[in-house]
Amino acid sequence: MASTIHVEAARIPDRDRLLRELEASGLEARAVDEVGIEVPCEGNEQQVSDDVYAQVENLIMKIGSSFVPIKHDGVIYIRPPVG
Repeated sequence: MASTIHVEAARIPDRDRLLRELEASGLEARAVDEVGIEVPCEGNEQQVSDDVYAQVENLIMKIGSSFVPIKHDGVIYIRPPVG
C-alpha cells in the first residue's frame, strides 16, 4: 500500500516553488490545502522522505531564505527560525 510524505510550507509562494522543484526532480508531488504538498511514496518511505527533505533544503539554499526545514511525526515543515 502506498503512503504519502507531507510537506507544510510557511507561505503559498514557497509551496508553489517547492512543488515545481519536486516535480522537476521526478517526484509526483501535488498541492493540498493552502500550503501543503503530498508526495506519494511506494517502497522505501524513509528514502523518499529523505529525498524530499533534501529537495526542501536545496530550495531554501537556492533562494537564500531564512526558513528552516523540520521533520516531525512524518511531516516536513518549512518554518522561520525560532529566536
